[in-house]
Amino acid sequence: MTPQLQNALLVVAKRPEPGRTKTRLSPPLSPEQAAGLYEGLLRDTLDLMRRVPGVQPAIAYLPAGAEPYFAALAPDFELILQEGAGLGERLDNATRYFLARGYARVAIMNSDGPTLPVACLADAFRVLDAGAEVALGPSDDGGYYLIGMTRPVPRMLREVEMSTPRVLRDTLALAGAEGLRVALLPAWYDVDDLPSLLRLRRELTEHPGIAPHTRAFLSKGGPWPW
Repeated sequence: MTPQLQNALLVVAKRPEPGRTKTRLSPPLSPEQAAGLYEGLLRDTLDLMRRVPGVQPAIAYLPAGAEPYFAALAPDFELILQEGAGLGERLDNATRYFLARGYARVAIMNSDGPTLPVACLADAFRVLDAGAEVALGPSDDGGYYLIGMTRPVPRMLREVEMSTPRVLRDTLALAGAEGLRVALLPAWYDVDDLPSLLRLRRELTEHPGIAPHTRAFLSKGGPWPW
């Protein structure tokens, strides 16, 4: 049955656990602090998604058994377990699931860009509605913070080696090989190492109203506990 909404916006997320989330930030953060930071990033990301009009929000989560955590965290979101051996396979399975249900446009994003302008998310659906078959939000580290599509393209996700500085370049090459019309969104950054955490600190200092959950965590015990 075709859904009433034509756009689905998914976020890839893990249940925050010390030693399993944001490990590249430990040190300078302790494993417990890194997990707490990630929960703040995730909560702010969910709030960004709630501000995008006309979309079905969903969380593609890990690990299996974490559904009660995410159901309590975001009762207004649909939940789907990530399935697949690698990230690319899991992204493909999640996007194809929603496309198969009749959504005309599906975008999937990361959960560690709490200050991303909401306009970037809305623009993903705008360019897809205007004729692009793929929307990509480049990350400063060579990857992407969002990929959106209007039909399944398994190669573009499964044949790219994820978590490398070549992800965006390789994805664009495969999209070109498939003859797909691609639209690039404004570039942004992920908070996954010390330089990006310092960048986040500067941004929060300059813009007091953004990312309140992340800000609240980092303010515990002093302005910047690390």
